[in-house]
Amino acid sequence: MKRENIDQLVKVEYHQGVHCPLHDNKFSFFQIVYVISGKGFLKINNNMASYSKGSLLLLTPNDQHYLEVLECTDLLLVKFSERYVKNYPWNSINSMECILYGASFLSGCILQNKPDIVLVNSIVDSLLHGIHHPDLYQDELTLNYVNALIVIAARNICKMRTEQITSNTDKRVIQIMDYIQGNIHDPALLKVSAIAKKFGFSETYLGSYFKKQCDETIQNYILNYKMRLIEHRVLFSDMRVNEIVTEFGFSDESHLNKFFKKRHHMSLTEFKKVKRSKALV
Repeated sequence: MKRENIDQLVKVEYHQGVHCPLHDNKFSFFQIVYVISGKGFLKINNNMASYSKGSLLLLTPNDQHYLEVLECTDLLLVKFSERYVKNYPWNSINSMECILYGASFLSGCILQNKPDIVLVNSIVDSLLHGIHHPDLYQDELTLNYVNALIVIAARNICKMRTEQITSNTDKRVIQIMDYIQGNIHDPALLKVSAIAKKFGFSETYLGSYFKKQCDETIQNYILNYKMRLIEHRVLFSDMRVNEIVTEFGFSDESHLNKFFKKRHHMSLTEFKKVKRSKALV
């Protein structure tokens, strides 16, 4: 199977017509696909989803993709490398790579947050204008537009992965979740007592409040989020086990493996071998 690479950190392309570039390939980079017109089906890792005008799709590295075009399709492709995502300072967004890789668990259009539809349409129009009518400082403008698309994609993925969060959800619980994600590497700041003090709650009230808002305990949310980050480190980075131990504040490798085995019933090394062997099939 052909594996496509890009020779730059960010690349924006416009493709017109039925001969789409997404034919049973694997890519070494992320790719945001915006459907300008047309309709058809996109197969991602054996999951089939329909696409149509206005669909925003996110393809992740090493996933297998195939596009079946039913109606003449125009696409805007925004390609960006893992290195770009990893090295760019995203300010308050913790582990952008991990969030984007969450798209591999989803299928179809990721643009579910209605207010973002207008933003995406505007950004796409600006990118297309830059392609057809390049002007002074065009590269700088393009990077800003691409960064905005990446953040919008991340926001929508987070909302899709956390189905209990809606537009009516109390803003305080979103702030609590942001606090947890921002301090996930510091066990002391993740204690219920520390979180309760930070937000002016009693420990008992915090527990019942979070469970009511999110339909899971705050301890489970912390453990699940930490597990997703560790899975990402194991599968998509060159970090050693002892480096993951240090990053997430475990006492030693045995402590980390014990934590990991509770969920996966195997060590980190075994998990990595199993996942990579499946990816090669």
